[in-house]
Parts: sequence; C-alpha cells; structure tokens
Amino acid sequence: MSIKDDMVVQFNYTLRDEKGVVLESNEGREPIAYLHGHDNMMPGIEAAINGKEIGEKFTITPPAADTYGERQEDSEQRVSVKHLVGAKVWKPGMAAVVNTEQGQRQVTIIKVGKFMATVDVNHPLSGRELTFDIEIVGARDASDEEIAHGHAHGAGGHHH
Repeated sequence: MSIKDDMVVQFNYTLRDEKGVVLESNEGREPIAYLHGHDNMMPGIEAAINGKEIGEKFTITPPAADTYGERQEDSEQRVSVKHLVGAKVWKPGMAAVVNTEQGQRQVTIIKVGKFMATVDVNHPLSGRELTFDIEIVGARDASDEEIAHGHAHGAGGHHH
C-alpha cells in the first residue's frame, strides 16, 4: 500500500545533525502518527514519505526551509519571565517554551533579568542541515472523522 493523502501514517525516526550526532529519536517508543496530506508534518518529511510502502527505511536531508525553517536574523523578543515554561531558573542558552496565539513556540534564552528575558524566537534547529533516518511502520486509510478533524486519532496521534 503506497502512502498517499488521507492516510494515517506511522513511522519511527532518528534525527542527526551535520556531524552525525543523534539529536532525537523515538526508538523504543510509540511510532509517530500523522494524517498525510493535511500539513501535520514537516513538508520535507511528508514529501519524502509520499508514495513509500510500509516497511521501507530511508534517509533524507531536506533543506532547512522544509524542516524547522531558515534562521531569521533579528528575531529577538523581550518576554516576561513568568511566560517562560520549562525551568524555574533561566540561563542564557537554555531552551524554553512560550505560549503564543499560534500555539506553543520553542525559544532560546539570550539574556535574562529578574522580570524580563530576551529570547531568540527561531527554533533551536532552524537553519541547520539535518538528516532523518525514517522507517514506515504502518499506514491505513483515515476515518471520515480524522479527515474532518484534520489529524490522526488513536495511538501516536491526537486523543480527544
């Protein structure tokens, strides 16, 4: 069964940096599940999975624009320390999460004071040449409800 739009796809991955160092992996955990063709996955990953078969393993290095995006210079903002999520004490270089109108956003602390912090709003992996080792472990036709909701339900997907 070839992967196409309106399918729930399950895959395992390992993410490596430019030097081959593993940054993330879901090895030994539940596969990632997403609704293919509904902008639920990084464009570079979704394009590479399109047309693949269950059981296929492959390695890709998509352009930064198709993963975490290109780095945007001058992307610093000052935010109240009370809006930073992830630690009690903040230091430059630490990653934090900030809730925005568009959802959660990962930021990097540049400078921190008692009440305010300066953060880089670029994703920490933006602008980098990253390599993904991917294994397609499952795929099925999405239910009408999943298509209507625009995301996968169940294991590895969204839970209502």
